[in-house]
Amino acid sequence: MEEESEEAQDFIKITHEKLSADEVCQLVSSPFCGAVSLFIGTTRNTFEGKKVVRLEYESYIPMAEMEIKKILKDIREKWPNVKHLAVHHRLGLVPVTEASVAIAVSSPHRSDSLDAVKYCINTLKATVPIWKKTLSTVLP
Repeated sequence: MEEESEEAQDFIKITHEKLSADEVCQLVSSPFCGAVSLFIGTTRNTFEGKKVVRLEYESYIPMAEMEIKKILKDIREKWPNVKHLAVHHRLGLVPVTEASVAIAVSSPHRSDSLDAVKYCINTLKATVPIWKKTLSTVLP
C-alpha cells in the first residue's frame, strides 16, 4: 500500500559544475503532485548593446545558501501546498546558452508551482549574494 503522505524536501546546490534540468525535475517529482514547474536561466548573447561572450558568477556560498533557505521558507508560507523545491545555481564561467540557475517546484496543482517558481527567481535575483560579471565586446 502506498504511503498517505510524503515529507516535503528542499534541495539547494551551488556548484561550479554544469546544471541539469533533468536533475532538478527528478528531485522534486512526487506521486502526490500533478505539477512540476521549472525555470532555467541561461546566458544570452547580448546585454545593453554589447555582445556577451560569457558570464562569471561569484558567491559567498554559506550566505547564499542561507538566503535561499529563507526564500524557500517564504514559499512554503505563501503556497502551503508546494511539495518539493530545488534551487541550483552555477558559479564560475557560464558560456552563452548554458544554464546559470535551475529552479523546480512540485505541487498538486499547477498554479501554486508556477507562482512559486516566479517568486523564487525574482527574489533570488534581488536578495541572494551571487554576483554576476559580464564578459562582453562591443557589437559591430
